[in-house]
Amino acid sequence: MMNHIYRMADITNWDEIVKKEARGLNEYDLGEVDEVQPEIVVTKKGVVDKDKFYLPKHLVERFDGDKVWFSINKEDAETYRKD
Repeated sequence: MMNHIYRMADITNWDEIVKKEARGLNEYDLGEVDEVQPEIVVTKKGVVDKDKFYLPKHLVERFDGDKVWFSINKEDAETYRKD
């Protein structure tokens, strides 16, 4: 069975991406989607010291059913990171 790939514009139920893995460019680990706000996707990374990334929805590139892919690299993601 093949997973469907959803582009950002095709995601109608944003709740579907909650608890899914989040990845940036070059497989950069952004943790797991924690919540979806009107304009922001919040991801949480780490077990003890949790980092949160507050990523604008327009950076979502695709969702393959398992992972949410963002068009952002590690360096740029740091600007959206908060402890």
